Amino acid sequence: MLNSTKWSIVVLASLATSAVIALEAPDSKSDARTARVESTPLRTTQPALYFLALRGGVVKASAQGTHRTVVVTPEAAGVGPDGIAIDTAAGHIYWTTMGKVAENDGTIMRSDLDGRNVKTIVPAGGTFTPKQLKLDAVNRKLYWSDREGMRVMRSNLDGSSIETLIVTGTSDADRKDAARWCVGIAVDTHGGKLYWTQKGGDNANKGTIKRASLKMPAGATASTRKDIEVLFANLPEPIDLDIDNDTRLLYWTDRGDNTISRAPLDPPAQFDPAKRTDREIVIRNVGEAIGVALDTGADRLYYTSLGGVVGSVALDGTNAKVLLSDQGALTGIVALER
Repeated sequence: MLNSTKWSIVVLASLATSAVIALEAPDSKSDARTARVESTPLRTTQPALYFLALRGGVVKASAQGTHRTVVVTPEAAGVGPDGIAIDTAAGHIYWTTMGKVAENDGTIMRSDLDGRNVKTIVPAGGTFTPKQLKLDAVNRKLYWSDREGMRVMRSNLDGSSIETLIVTGTSDADRKDAARWCVGIAVDTHGGKLYWTQKGGDNANKGTIKRASLKMPAGATASTRKDIEVLFANLPEPIDLDIDNDTRLLYWTDRGDNTISRAPLDPPAQFDPAKRTDREIVIRNVGEAIGVALDTGADRLYYTSLGGVVGSVALDGTNAKVLLSDQGALTGIVALER
């Protein structure tokens, strides 16, 4: 299985704009238990999709899956491209590379939107196995999860001032425990919170989703901070994350049960993270689900899978479409609004 090596994949998700989703009473006949209430008209223009192929570089396509173009070749994209983010203001694509199996040689790379001017901004050894990547456009920061590094990190957009925010393990023995592997990441700048997944083993039901403050508590370190909350526990194998800030819903892929789900960012009072009932499954049967990118202005969710599929579905789980197939193992995806 890819999960047991550095080739296990987790990805980045991205954009959220304006839409409102109201939760309804559970319906035993359907996992799509929500209705979308439009506060503003849906955007009619479609985003451009950028996604990563493990052995195919950085790829661009339309939201319908047409006009597929390789933007950065496999040779230039590095070893094991995984998480992707876009800085629309500066016109840059950022992506992580996992590096070689079991070696501390992950990197973060950058190019222009047209694939020119490729450069490495976090060199090999600056991060062990960087996975999902997020860009904080407000504070001009990059955030990522480091799987074998067992940590969550951030830096400036030029790769400088690298910080470790969360540490889940330090030893070689710890590194063998997949429950310590940080993979997915999402940033709520308005709420001041950082979210991440720890996947656990292959479909082992030991996966967790956690959060902590973006600001380190006074007197604390990445290893000693006490503000970490476990939002979900005993998930099959959670991977990628994305946030709908307008509805305050967290979306994630799960490679273990082949689903994409969502739940409120703010859990109910006195909840048990292993027994929450407010998880809604948006779509099932996504073979080894990896990446997720929201475009709430158009009421769409885009996803990738290790099975080589780029797909799309409405946020309520209806109108699912396969946009591309037979693409090889796919990793990160991001939707760039036109």
